[in-house]
Amino acid sequence: MKPQSMLFTIYGEYVRHYGSEIWIGSLTRLMGEFGLSEPAVRAAISRMLRQGWLESRKVGNKSYYSVSERGKKRLEEAAARIYKVETDVWDGKWCIASYNIPEERRALRDQLRKELGWMGFGMLTTSTWISPNDLADRVKELTESHEITEHVEIFSAGHLGWSDPKQLVQKCWNIDEINAKYKEFIDTYREQFEQLSAKISSGEEVADSHCFVEKTKLVHEYRKFLFIDPDLPQELLPDLWLGKEADQLFQNYYQLLNPGAVRFFETVYEAAPVH
Repeated sequence: MKPQSMLFTIYGEYVRHYGSEIWIGSLTRLMGEFGLSEPAVRAAISRMLRQGWLESRKVGNKSYYSVSERGKKRLEEAAARIYKVETDVWDGKWCIASYNIPEERRALRDQLRKELGWMGFGMLTTSTWISPNDLADRVKELTESHEITEHVEIFSAGHLGWSDPKQLVQKCWNIDEINAKYKEFIDTYREQFEQLSAKISSGEEVADSHCFVEKTKLVHEYRKFLFIDPDLPQELLPDLWLGKEADQLFQNYYQLLNPGAVRFFETVYEAAPVH
């Protein structure tokens, strides 16, 4: 597990519910539960500071790290998709983003592609990306923040031909590959969930630290689907779609682990003193 990715999970799952700020000592202790060393944690924090995800401040001789506005936004977007409720019926419209970014701004073009992929867009052609979800406002915001509005056009449109909607989905996303990843997730976590359920039912004690580690790993793994699953409406999914089953398993296992995980976090967590 990469330290930076794990930090995102810990901030998103715990710290943001406690004022979004935490003492570096608490953070290294929490990360230590996954076998990560203090230098590795500090290096990851430095990277996140440079990238604008975190902010730091000193109180006395102690350093505290909080999520930046940009970081909060990303964590809120991720949480909304991880803990999603049922989506509305699809209106048949496609959100389309088309761009023509000059070669000298190639790094920015690559960044835009990454961000569009994260949002759930699929690549129809090299510079035309589509989504069945209404993401126009988010694309506007993204292109404004990167100052590339003169190179991007955004449409909300109906599709007139020639593929049918499910064929269009197959062109833009590797649905079979996503389904296979969901199967891996189910195969890995179903057994763990059943074993822990049996332990708890029989009155066996389960350490809070164990719940913290397992719940954090669970969220960490499930969070990866944000980068590959475009969150398609029901109408566009294949008949055999394992996303729903994986989501139900995630929710059930999460509920089982959450109370102990939160108790453990609270014993380690230290915020800055209030003046």
